[in-house]
Amino acid sequence: MTDSITIGRRFEGPPNLGNGGYVSGRLAAHLDGPAAVRLRAPTPLEVALEVRTTEQGCQLAHNDTIIADARPGDFELELPEPPTFAEAEQAARSFRAFTNHPLSMCFVCGTAREAGDGLRLFPGSVALREIVACPWVPDANLADADGNVQPEFLWSALDCPGAFSFPQIEKGVALAGELAAKISQPVTAGERYIVTGWQIAHEGRKHFTGTAVFSESGECCAAARTIWIEVPEFERA
Repeated sequence: MTDSITIGRRFEGPPNLGNGGYVSGRLAAHLDGPAAVRLRAPTPLEVALEVRTTEQGCQLAHNDTIIADARPGDFELELPEPPTFAEAEQAARSFRAFTNHPLSMCFVCGTAREAGDGLRLFPGSVALREIVACPWVPDANLADADGNVQPEFLWSALDCPGAFSFPQIEKGVALAGELAAKISQPVTAGERYIVTGWQIAHEGRKHFTGTAVFSESGECCAAARTIWIEVPEFERA
């Protein structure tokens, strides 16, 4: 059984390539429940990509290149206490990439994206905490007919904040290598939410992070565990 998806230019992460969280969410939609997606190759934009069913789950392919593979599966993640919405607003003011963003057109965290186009999630350090956070009021164009944010956009929101939970690397960028996510309750467009990120561990060029989307009352709506890989040779935008 095969299917295909196309990643539109709006959903860019690195220049002219798909955002890892969005791509993962699109592929994970072919599975039921929590899933883990391993990103194996850069995702081209505006071309039909083949979704192949496998014994483990499914794969995303472009010609002979396997871009990503997904498998179902839950995971455990210890969640830190979320900050308040006001604290998240304060944290976002210290977003370190306001002055020198390596991927300024990123759909999730790009500072060059207009409101209503990119998610504009700008996580900054929370005072006296080892987490980053930012506020999020999802735009109506992210929602389905019932007003709930579509899963691929929740996967997107769970992506980039993790990359700002560890110190910026000296050369190149850190790119998502594997993203495991689960959605526990709906997120409603127009409501106020808090997005957090924190580093779990660091091994050589790999950073292990957690991210979560919380309601304003502190309920976890979605969470993810991500492996980031430092790419020193990457040319910044």
